[in-house]
Amino acid sequence: MRIAVVNNFFPPRVGGSSHLSEALAKGYAARGHDVLVVTAAYADAPAYEERDGLRIVRLPAVMLPESKLAVSFDLSFATRPSLRRRLAALLDDFAPDAIHQHGQMMDLTWATGAYARRRGVPTLLSIHTRLENPSAHYRRAFRGLDATLVNPRLRRYQPRIVVMDRYMDDYIRHRYPHGFRDLVPIPVGVNGEWVRGGSRDTGRAMLGLADDVPLILSVGHVIPLRDRIGLVEAMPAVLARHPDAVLAVVGRVYYDLFLAKAEELGISHAVRSLGAMEKSTIPHLLAAADVEAHEQGDGLGTATLEAMAAGVPVVGWGREDNFPGVALKDGHDIHLCERHDVVGLSERLLRVLDDPDAARLVGARGREVFDRHFTLERVLDQHLETLADLAGITESEEGPSA
Repeated sequence: MRIAVVNNFFPPRVGGSSHLSEALAKGYAARGHDVLVVTAAYADAPAYEERDGLRIVRLPAVMLPESKLAVSFDLSFATRPSLRRRLAALLDDFAPDAIHQHGQMMDLTWATGAYARRRGVPTLLSIHTRLENPSAHYRRAFRGLDATLVNPRLRRYQPRIVVMDRYMDDYIRHRYPHGFRDLVPIPVGVNGEWVRGGSRDTGRAMLGLADDVPLILSVGHVIPLRDRIGLVEAMPAVLARHPDAVLAVVGRVYYDLFLAKAEELGISHAVRSLGAMEKSTIPHLLAAADVEAHEQGDGLGTATLEAMAAGVPVVGWGREDNFPGVALKDGHDIHLCERHDVVGLSERLLRVLDDPDAARLVGARGREVFDRHFTLERVLDQHLETLADLAGITESEEGPSA
């Protein structure tokens, strides 16, 4: 197949959507498919490059200033008078059998959706983020954007939409009525190998921590929906039993109220915000951690799965049926409690820190769950089956390398 992968976010820009779209694109190419990546310019990345079997075109873009309305992310948009013409020339020359889009609120998604409708090209859309915000003012704004900008555009070209978890299924059905051809459940795919093999000693040395200091690691950008406030609120109970425990937050901070909360509670000494760190450091930090606690809004994210892949016990807010077809069990392969349950969060953190042997068993079982359901190879298979179905291509037509 000839697959066009579209995402405003693509490496070297970091983030879950960026890394997943790259991993899938590289996987498509490795399976023998012809892959063109269309993305927005970012930093000093070249406008055109070929690597890993991919052709990558970065279109000129404008970086919007960070704001709460943008979920505090740095967003880049490629819209300009020449975009439609340039996209048409680029995609007509490539002649895609299918287009795999990432992100419903991105202008390249809308532009390639319009192209797909004109040319009759089937599209698959992966929605990575729900447009939500804890502030009532911004919550109304996001609902308005979904209703007036996103849903009308989706209704015009009717993509098939990837549903990564049950919360996203509910969100899509509620926010985008009649805005999709159908829904296909595919969990987020993660390359678990890169987080394995880290050195506990190296990770501890990076943080300046002795081996016996309890370390709670929380990986991922800090945004309103993953604000770490609940995690900070759970820390006093943890510190009452483990006074030298440390909570280390790794990720760019777009929303820093958790630091103010730590100061308010008098526990700033136990909360470290490390900011964005090199990807190569993450395996060592995971190896150094006693537990990963990626408290967030509804749903479990990529960082949670990466921690499970590394065999680190996970504590967080979420549902045991978070992923369709995947059975998680609190206290067996993960530690989960209801959203906003700070007491439940602290109890589960203490359960891990109080009994390291039992915690290691939970971590090992979590790794087994990851290997059964969330490896990139398993998720790649599902994406390719879906794309082939959309394009009306049978296995025999794809050939043995597909």
